[in-house]
Amino acid sequence: MVMQRWDPFGEMVQLRRQLDRLFDDTVGGWEGRRGQQTNSFPIDIYDRGEDVQVRASLPGVKPEDVKISVQNNTVTIEGESREETTNAQSSYQEHRYGRMFRSFTLPASVDAGKATANFEHGVLTLTLPRAESARTRQIPITTNQTSKDQQAIPAQASAKSETPTSPEAQPDGKQPVASGASGNSGNSGKK
Repeated sequence: MVMQRWDPFGEMVQLRRQLDRLFDDTVGGWEGRRGQQTNSFPIDIYDRGEDVQVRASLPGVKPEDVKISVQNNTVTIEGESREETTNAQSSYQEHRYGRMFRSFTLPASVDAGKATANFEHGVLTLTLPRAESARTRQIPITTNQTSKDQQAIPAQASAKSETPTSPEAQPDGKQPVASGASGNSGNSGKK
């Protein structure tokens, strides 16, 4: 026979785990909310670039019993599944009835005014378009050489069209005044 040292802390941890497992098996991990028992439900969130899609499984919940709200980037989905009343007494029951609640933050800013919701076969699909400020934009890249060439061409074209060579070219017959200190057009003594 092997002697083991008694570990009271280890036994308390083991007892706690067993009680947690017993509680989860009997109650099912329900969360309390404002004194009511509330179920949670699974969700999937997909960031699809132009929008964010949320899929929530709400089996046994009617569409008219679902409430969806969006505030900032937080979505709240509430629902309620009701137990059908029958004269028969249940001898075993695994289905859960009552309020369902889930609140979560989205990965991007959305435009809640353009959101759509579809409820089919117990699955709620919520599509929330991204806000304009949160959308990805492509920014074109220009090199220094490309930008100098683009600036030089319009400057030459505008100089030719704005500086007439004769007084008749001006509608009022006046000669344009050249800007610059020397008054010459860039020909510094070259012939």
